[in-house]
Amino acid sequence: MDVKSAERLIRDVPDFPKPGIVFKDITPLLQDPAGWRAVVDEMCAQVGSAQASAMVGVESRGFLFAAPMAYQLNVGLALVRKPGKLPADTLTQEYALEYGTDRLEVHRDAFEPGQPVIIVDDVLATGGTAEAAAALVREAGAHVVGFAFLVELSFLGGRERLGGVPVHSVYRY
Repeated sequence: MDVKSAERLIRDVPDFPKPGIVFKDITPLLQDPAGWRAVVDEMCAQVGSAQASAMVGVESRGFLFAAPMAYQLNVGLALVRKPGKLPADTLTQEYALEYGTDRLEVHRDAFEPGQPVIIVDDVLATGGTAEAAAALVREAGAHVVGFAFLVELSFLGGRERLGGVPVHSVYRY
C-alpha cells in the first residue's frame, strides 16, 4: 500500500471531542499493517536527511510513530510524557490549552549536550504541544532539527509557532 492509499484509512469523526470539531481518527490506519508501514516509511524518508541521532516521541500517540522511526533510522528514542510518568529526575514545561494549562516532562539526562533530535507526534494542530515539547527538549540540552507529524491541520497555523525549524507531515488538511 502506498501513502496516498493509506490516507483513506483516516476517518473523520464529527463533533468529537466537542461540537464543531472534526476529529481525524488514525486508529483504522494503525490497524492496517500495510497502511501503518507506508506512513512510517514516509515519515522516515521525510526526515532521513536531517542527521538526527534521536527521535523524541510526545505522549502518547507520538510514541506510535517515534519508536518505529527510531528503529528504522537506527537512532535513539526519548520520551516526552505527562507529569509523573517518568521515574528519574525530570524537567517540566507548562503550556497553555484552550481552557487552562497542561505540562510535559522529559528526563533531565535524556540527551547529550547539543544532540540533534526530531520531535514526533501524530497531529500538528495549533502547535502548542509541539512548541512546549521543543522548549523542554532544548532546556534538556538537545538541538531540535525537525518535527515529524502524520497529520497537519494547516488551517490552525501550528507550523508558524515552531520557530522556522523544518516541519514534515505526511498529510495536510
